[in-house]
Amino acid sequence: MTHQPKPCSHPKPKIIFLVGPTAVGKTALSLKLARKINAEIISLDSMQVYQGIDILSSKPSLKLRHKIKHHLIDILSPDKEFDAAQYRRLAVKAIKDIHQGGKIPLFTGGTGLYLNVLLEGIFADAGKDEALRRELYNQAEISGSAYLHRKLQEVDPESALRIHPNDAKRIIRALEVYKLTGKPISELQKKRKGLEDKYEVIVFGLNKDREVLYKSIDRRVDEMFERGLVNEVKKLLTGNLSLTCKQAIGIREIRDYLEGKHDLEQAKDLLKKNTRNYAKRQLTWFRKDKRIIWLDADDQQIINRMVKYV
Repeated sequence: MTHQPKPCSHPKPKIIFLVGPTAVGKTALSLKLARKINAEIISLDSMQVYQGIDILSSKPSLKLRHKIKHHLIDILSPDKEFDAAQYRRLAVKAIKDIHQGGKIPLFTGGTGLYLNVLLEGIFADAGKDEALRRELYNQAEISGSAYLHRKLQEVDPESALRIHPNDAKRIIRALEVYKLTGKPISELQKKRKGLEDKYEVIVFGLNKDREVLYKSIDRRVDEMFERGLVNEVKKLLTGNLSLTCKQAIGIREIRDYLEGKHDLEQAKDLLKKNTRNYAKRQLTWFRKDKRIIWLDADDQQIINRMVKYV
C-alpha cells in the first residue's frame, strides 16, 4: 500500500505589532525594526489618522515617513468621525497591499482597542445613532464618564468590568449598542473572528522603568509646547471637531488655557498628569494580553532580540 504524500503547508504570512505606552520609544524602534525586516509601518493610533493633529499625536515627521512607508496617517479631516470598525477595514486592506509588495506589515502604536479588533475581530455592525451618541457625550460632559459607567454596569456588567470608568468613548459605544440591539456588546463580541487564523502574528510590547517613563512623558510634553502645541490646538478648535477628536488628550487642557481657566504652566502640568494617567491605562490594557512579548525599551540589544522572533 502506497502512502500519498501530504500536501505542503505554506507558512502563514507574518504581521508584527509593536505596542506600549505613550513616550516609551515606539516610533524610533519601529523605524529601526522596519529597516531590518523589510517592513512597512501601519499606524496603530486613533489620532494619527487625522490631518492637523501632528504635535498632539506625536506623529512621525514627513522626513521619517519618506524613509519608511507609513499607512493610516493623515487620512481624515478632524471634523470626521472615525471608529474601530473603519480602522479595521482600512488596516486589513493595508496588510494585503504590503504583503503583495513583498514586505511585512509592522503595526506601531498605543491604541489597544485597535489591536483587539484586528486580532480578535469585530462583531457584526450594530449601526449608529448619532443623536443618542451626542446625548451620551453631553451626559459625560455634565455628569462625568463614571456616571455612564454605572449605567453600563446595570445593562452589561461584563463590559463594565473590562472598560475603565474614564474611557468615555468605549462606555458610550457599549451603551449605544445595547440601545440599538437590546443585547450587551460583550455577548455580541463573542461571535467575532480575528486575523490570527490567516496570519502568523507576533506582538512586541515595550516598557521601561515607571519613573523613567514618566520623565520621558514630561520631557515630551515640554517639547510639544516648544514646537507650537498651543497654536495647533487653537487652529483645530476653530473648526468643527469630531467627537473622536475631542477625546484627544491635550484638547481640553489647551482649550481651558485659551479660555483663561488656567495659565500656561498649569496647562502643561495638567497635560503631563493626564498623559501619565493615560500611559497607566495603556499598560493596564496591554498587560492583560497574554500574546504580548514584553521587552525593555532601553535594552541595547532590543532590535536583535526582535529579529530573532521574526
